[in-house]
Amino acid sequence: MKKSLNLHLNLNITTMKKICTLLLLSFFALNVFAQENVAKIEFESTVIDYGTIEKGADGVRVFKFTNTGNAPLIVSKVKSSCGCTVPKKPEKPIMPGEEGEIQVKYDTNRVNPIRKTITVTSNADTPTVALKIKGTVIDPNKTSLMTPTKKSVVEK
Repeated sequence: MKKSLNLHLNLNITTMKKICTLLLLSFFALNVFAQENVAKIEFESTVIDYGTIEKGADGVRVFKFTNTGNAPLIVSKVKSSCGCTVPKKPEKPIMPGEEGEIQVKYDTNRVNPIRKTITVTSNADTPTVALKIKGTVIDPNKTSLMTPTKKSVVEK
């Protein structure tokens, strides 16, 4: 009886080792396969410079990108650092090799320097990308104290 029990335990241990080895190899094989099919987002530029624009001007700009991976790219969220900037994400997945765009609309009725960040979240190998917009909105109807004039206050 004792000999039979030892033989049975040895067979179970051997079988368990084989099952564990098989599971471990399967895990690594799935992990390698999962790494091969990945979306990659590559932007033409991560910064848009509005330059100096007038109050009320068109504040719409576009960040263009390409899916350079080999799996569909899904942009799940696009968020701005301020309510004065409204980003719009693509609604459909971007297939490998295809181009997409993220539209950004800045409220140009705010006369100030522009320094905003748009955070893009996707299923790409780099899941979060920070995009920047910059520039200056001016009001042409108002004169700046820094603008030189022909006569000084003292000369009047």
